[in-house]
Amino acid sequence: MKKLVFVIILFVFLLPEASDAQCAMCRAVLESGEEQSAAKGINNGIIYLMAIPYILVGALGYFIYKALRKNSPA
Repeated sequence: MKKLVFVIILFVFLLPEASDAQCAMCRAVLESGEEQSAAKGINNGIIYLMAIPYILVGALGYFIYKALRKNSPA
C-alpha cells in the first residue's frame, strides 16, 4: 500500500513538469514574438492554476480517508 501511495505522489508531482499547456490563441500570440520568456511565464502560470485544485482535492480526500479509517471498528 505504501508503494502505491508513493508512486501516485511521485506521478502527481512529476506530471506538471511534463505538461506544456496553452490554448490555441495564447500559443499563436506567443510564438509570433521573439522573446520566449513570456511563453515560459504563461506555461508556468497555467501549470500553477491547474495544480492547485488537484492538490486541494487530494488533501481533502486524504483527510476524509484518515477520518474514516480512524472511526472504523477494525
